[in-house]
Amino acid sequence: MIHPMAIVHPNAKIGENVEIGPFSVVTENVEIGDGTVIMNNVTILDGARIGRNCRIFPGAVISGIPQDLKFRGEETLAIIGDNTTLRECVTVNRGTASKENTIVGSNCLIMAYCHVAHDVVIGNNVIISNSTQVAGEVVIDDYAVIGGGTLIHQFTHIGPHVMIQGGAKINKDIPPYVKAARDPIAYTGINIIGLRRRNFSPEDINTIQEVYRYLYLSQLNVSDAIERIEEEIPQSAVRDEILDFAKTSKRGILRGYEWC
Repeated sequence: MIHPMAIVHPNAKIGENVEIGPFSVVTENVEIGDGTVIMNNVTILDGARIGRNCRIFPGAVISGIPQDLKFRGEETLAIIGDNTTLRECVTVNRGTASKENTIVGSNCLIMAYCHVAHDVVIGNNVIISNSTQVAGEVVIDDYAVIGGGTLIHQFTHIGPHVMIQGGAKINKDIPPYVKAARDPIAYTGINIIGLRRRNFSPEDINTIQEVYRYLYLSQLNVSDAIERIEEEIPQSAVRDEILDFAKTSKRGILRGYEWC
């Protein structure tokens, strides 16, 4: 299953039924899980840990050293989960001493020309559309959908089940379950279609809507809105997830859209 014109180091750990196409390079400190397909002209460097049944398209570079001046050659990893697809020319850098690992979860789709920088953590079932640039130490939670050409500032946190407009410039944390659009980026409602597709109950969707009415439509500041939410909206998993996100945000959550 390894093309004779591929270069695979004899110490690389290659699982069963792995395909490696012509002109691809796999270096020594690499592990590739069963059933993964590495197409032609792919470069997989030391520190790559690739799961089962992944597909990596031509031109991708996995586990390149970080583009970070504090990197001193320490041993770090770039970890790709199971059933994940990396399209043409995707680059995933390995970690630095800060977090040691760059992680892309399982069942993800990262489209062509995307860059995932050092120490990024991407959850499961995430879709990142073409030419998105993810800076260092960003966190993207499960089921997020990122539109094409998005620029994501370092250290930002994107919550689960969000939908982000293509071409967005993200420099604030994006809380769970929302749609984010406009320029500059702003809250434009909840991701109700995505929530219904993922079988959120009507009660949970209604709670999410109520929480964001306080956060974005009440003219209260974030601290006062959180206090009112805790007083007036019954405790639930979705309510508490949003509140925990807002309370622990280091960069602050994105602003509301000025409708007038």
